[in-house]
Amino acid sequence: MSAELADRVVLITGAARRIGAAIARRLHTAGARIVVHHHRSVADARALVAEFEAARPGSALALAADLLDLDALPLLVEQSRAQWGRLDVLVNNASSFYPTPIGTITPAQWMDLMGTNLRAPLFLSQAAAPALKAARGLIINITDIHGIKPLRHHPVYSAAKAGLILLSQSLARELAPDVRVNAIAPGPVMFPEQGLAPGVEAEILERTLLKRRGSPDDIAQAALFFAAHAPYVTGQMLAVDGGRSARA
Repeated sequence: MSAELADRVVLITGAARRIGAAIARRLHTAGARIVVHHHRSVADARALVAEFEAARPGSALALAADLLDLDALPLLVEQSRAQWGRLDVLVNNASSFYPTPIGTITPAQWMDLMGTNLRAPLFLSQAAAPALKAARGLIINITDIHGIKPLRHHPVYSAAKAGLILLSQSLARELAPDVRVNAIAPGPVMFPEQGLAPGVEAEILERTLLKRRGSPDDIAQAALFFAAHAPYVTGQMLAVDGGRSARA
């Protein structure tokens, strides 16, 4: 274990599985104390906390909250801060993703996708701002390259992630000089659990400059960079996409 983030307290939304869990593991290995937020992934969250506690007792906590419930967000921040008396980093990672072809979009889908991907990061950042200012901390927003290059059949998701990119820049201005705010835009790192149509994955990877899939740890390494090695970087978005966003 390194000590790059020794005793820093990090709240990661959607941290029980997939990219969120990879970020949690990487920052925990760097010495951070991790708050594993989850909504329905109770067993995964408990298993991850048990893993962290076995490695370093007193270094992890699981908290459940529905991010679409705005009243739950200040409590989530307060519980995170109260555990160790501080909050240094907020990682807005939790996300909803599913197709919304233009002819079938419903108000409920709009509220869910915008709520999870854009509204929750805003209001959670608002709730966390005082604690982060006291710690001269950091917000990392996990967005998507499809916030830059829209994904077909996903107009609401793409718009929400585009909003999160601009929100990251706006919050960097609003919370400066005490809090840094940056974004990470993953490319083809993890595909939907329900799978893709035959040939689609290969087609997506062909569009990257590196012609291969990334890994969740590529995103986690970027998060570690912002948290431990970039004290003069704020208001930026780092695309971790194998060069996909560089293509025409």
